[in-house]
Amino acid sequence: MTTNREIHLASRPDGWPTPENFRLVDTSVPTAGDGQLVVRNLVMSVDPYMRGRMNDVKSYVPPFRLDAPLDGGAVGEVVQSRAEGFAPGDVVLHGLGWREYALVDAGSARTVDPTLAPVNAYLSVLGMPGLTAYAGLLEVAGMRAGEMVFVSAAAGAVGSLVGQIAKLRGAARVVGSAGSPAKVERLRALGFDAAFDYHDGPVRDQLRAAAPDGIDVYFDNVGGDHLEAAIGALRPHGRAAICGMIAQYNATEPPAAPRNLALVIGKQLTLRGFLVNSYGHLREQFVREVSGWLRDGRLHHDETVVDGIENAPAAFLGLLRGENLGKMLVRL
Repeated sequence: MTTNREIHLASRPDGWPTPENFRLVDTSVPTAGDGQLVVRNLVMSVDPYMRGRMNDVKSYVPPFRLDAPLDGGAVGEVVQSRAEGFAPGDVVLHGLGWREYALVDAGSARTVDPTLAPVNAYLSVLGMPGLTAYAGLLEVAGMRAGEMVFVSAAAGAVGSLVGQIAKLRGAARVVGSAGSPAKVERLRALGFDAAFDYHDGPVRDQLRAAAPDGIDVYFDNVGGDHLEAAIGALRPHGRAAICGMIAQYNATEPPAAPRNLALVIGKQLTLRGFLVNSYGHLREQFVREVSGWLRDGRLHHDETVVDGIENAPAAFLGLLRGENLGKMLVRL
């Protein structure tokens, strides 16, 4: 192959992104220099955090550049190597998705074994979403056996794993919120003790009905009314791991909630934001424990797969609208 297709950021969105913010561009397949690999991507990830990178604002990661390819997690096959330790045919995890062929610095690639798990798993349950769920629940929130846990966006790639890990680690009760009856039903099948559709009424009221004795831990993927409801439901010395706030990623006005932050004082709550990159020290423990649960059939993960690099923008927009069950991936 001599032609490479990439998705470029054509313009910065104001509010919700649209297809016009993206452009499919034909380029040449790159050639590896010293210490580099050319990787033919097999599957790539689209993730909520990418919406923030579409804005030209200072953040914990640089914004995407206009008229240049976006990037993100991908797994692919090495087709050319000029780096020690890598050979054509190796399968690697790296950070240059949104293109069919990637020129990757060897120091930014990690070999994965497709015989141990399907390559998709390295972008989901055994990858960034899995480690996010594991570290956020167990280290950031410090969940202990016997506690009550609430997870928002619980049918997503991270949230669905959080709820299952909580049960496997001995939580007394796990409650999840999701955006459709089908997702609620799926959460119950995954072992959540209770689940509700946030469209069916105020989150505060539905959470109170699902956890009448309150909660000890909240894993936040949504923010807004979910965070406000959780603050109200958290018991004294409760903890919240703030992973994401997708409810406001596309907002053009400041969010109205939470309006009850003063409760944090009297209840002596801990609300702690975190980035998964700070928890690499847990990776070996995470892989060992989670792979064991997968082998035993005690942990399940869902995927929504869209085919074709040309459909990556639609997959990303669908993710923001909540059209995915579990991890949203693009197969190239």
